[in-house]
Amino acid sequence: MATTKRFNGIPLSVLDLAPINEGGNPTQTFKNSVQLAQYVEKLGFNRYWLAEHHNMPGVASSATSVLIGHIAGVTEHIRVGAGGVMLPNHAPLVIAEQFGTLEALYPGRIDLGLGRAPGSDQATAYALRRTLQSTGEDFPQQVAELRSYFHPEPGARVRAFPGEGQDIPIWLLGSSGFSAQLAAQLGLPFSFASHFAPAYAMQALQLYHQNFRPSKDLQQPYAMMGVSIVAADTDERAHWLATSLQQQFISLGKGMPTQFKPPIDNPTAVWTPHEQASAAKMIESPATIIGSPDTVKKKLEAFLNQTKANEFILSSPVYYQEDRLRSFEIIAEMMN
Repeated sequence: MATTKRFNGIPLSVLDLAPINEGGNPTQTFKNSVQLAQYVEKLGFNRYWLAEHHNMPGVASSATSVLIGHIAGVTEHIRVGAGGVMLPNHAPLVIAEQFGTLEALYPGRIDLGLGRAPGSDQATAYALRRTLQSTGEDFPQQVAELRSYFHPEPGARVRAFPGEGQDIPIWLLGSSGFSAQLAAQLGLPFSFASHFAPAYAMQALQLYHQNFRPSKDLQQPYAMMGVSIVAADTDERAHWLATSLQQQFISLGKGMPTQFKPPIDNPTAVWTPHEQASAAKMIESPATIIGSPDTVKKKLEAFLNQTKANEFILSSPVYYQEDRLRSFEIIAEMMN
């Protein structure tokens, strides 16, 4: 059995956004996810998380708990979880039952990361909830209700079976300071989407560390940072592969999400000057790392020195499956 390896002392994990490639379909996406999960487990990565998104033609992980069960069933020991479940979209009891079921099936391997964003647009949020009364402001109450199903008070009238009595690690996820402060107050581990909102990363980390209160779940702060990495054998190939990510970023910025597109040879011939500037700015983020093994190692070390994170969770948004596997292989070669 492979053991978890470390990069400069910290574990590395994987975030799979289950991309639906242009010309592909969800069936192929899930086959790719299975192959990737089994591969990174052998390489020594710590966790394999999937994120809830809706109404996005390029993302197949909308039924997140179903996909978590599928991935856990084809792997042996790697932790599998949600990064995350968007709790305002769901009744907390349903999530307690779903993850209670997953934990019963795969004991000691399930993580439950919770976010307060809808993971979609407003119309889709309404379709999911049938009301927009839950805007995220009641997220603390939802988290408290969910946690109460795992460890209910005596005489509780509503109980979760499976779920009750299980110690499933709960993480709070965020791209701002709100969840950082809540995770600190509750003494829970915190995962920040630094690849999505790099400008707020250091502020959120500071809020988390300054306000952390030890709990029965966690005695010391534990912060995991999200990083997008496109690693290839040369800088040139990595930047070519990364044009898929840049196209996705541009389409999302227009409010017109698409399937995940193949790389393009001449972006300047396709993108407007404004789009070129947006694409260039995206890859300037310290949480978006593109390049050869030497480039990736230096930039990942620099981001670790900057954040002092306890763990990184890496997405590698690459169109071609063999290049996606190679990207994680290159990263694994930096671990010991």
